Amino acid sequence: MSDSTYTRLVTIINSPGLHLRPAKLFVEMASTFRSRIEIIKDDMRIDGKSILSILTLGAAQGTQVSLEGTGPDSQTAVEALVALIESGFPEETEIGSPN
Repeated sequence: MSDSTYTRLVTIINSPGLHLRPAKLFVEMASTFRSRIEIIKDDMRIDGKSILSILTLGAAQGTQVSLEGTGPDSQTAVEALVALIESGFPEETEIGSPN
């Protein structure tokens, strides 16, 4: 099998961390890629396409996680997911704003 693996370290920057709404956005984006996506925090390695698995991480603001993609579009997938995390999940901010 010639599937490549690509990994990046990223810090959760949004104040609530990876709670339900950002986890949903993450899973929605991850699911658009063919590659397997895993999130690694400390000694935990979870499926990045499973919202329940993401919620078990307890990834609060400031937590560093590694995103690992394995498959034909792994680099594209990981870079897109890193960009989503580094953006602070902007759709969440717009939805939650009290204007």
